[in-house]
Amino acid sequence: MEIKVLLVGESWVTTSTHLKGFDFFSSTHYATGGDFLIRALSSAGIQVKHQPSHEAARSFPLTLDELQTHDVIILSDIGANTLLLPPEVFLEGKRVPNRLELIKHYVEEGGGLVMAGGYLSFQGIYGSARYHRTQIEEVLPVSLLPIDDRIEKPEGINPWVIKKDHTILEGLNQEWPYLLGFNEVKAKPDAETLVTAGEHPLLVTGTFGKGRSVAWTSDIGPHWCPKDFVDWSGYSQLWQSIIAWVGKKH
Repeated sequence: MEIKVLLVGESWVTTSTHLKGFDFFSSTHYATGGDFLIRALSSAGIQVKHQPSHEAARSFPLTLDELQTHDVIILSDIGANTLLLPPEVFLEGKRVPNRLELIKHYVEEGGGLVMAGGYLSFQGIYGSARYHRTQIEEVLPVSLLPIDDRIEKPEGINPWVIKKDHTILEGLNQEWPYLLGFNEVKAKPDAETLVTAGEHPLLVTGTFGKGRSVAWTSDIGPHWCPKDFVDWSGYSQLWQSIIAWVGKKH
């Protein structure tokens, strides 16, 4: 499938302090959360470039031309501040293009945008993802809450398919594995909700200008999207279909 995807986010560094009586030491661990999705897309020939969060701060495109070398952008578990505050702005006090505005223009001109859920997606933990009232919210097919929007479901919740005839869901089993949480959003009036988690939107599609956008409000891997889900035979098909639809290959 001739689609080029830029996956932005899905990386983190954990620092731990180990106390052993009088003595202590610290350790750090770097991890990525996009591996399941990257494998699922690559298996269909979809080209995925992963730009981890710490690299995105400096390297996310600053021009429309550079953005348009990709058919689809996926923002996953990366807050608005990382895109709004590149080193030139935060450290040097210089002006640069607003990259949220740039994404808006990219979709208006025919690009595809996907936001996947997480602690730093949509509005996120403590509201710190900060996409509410931004250009990204304008483009997405959902409206965001102004507060911490996480819904934790430690008991598990099984998605409910309500638009089984939509192109994205063709051929998929109607019974999906459980999820452990998602971001709470509201589908816009002109959007199409394909799948819900209880009464909440889980998979929503929409258009903006010449382009398309998708909101997937749970994670793309653990913990909200557990091993049972990513190992499900429908996981790869679902994401390949999402990317094909938003990249206008369906």
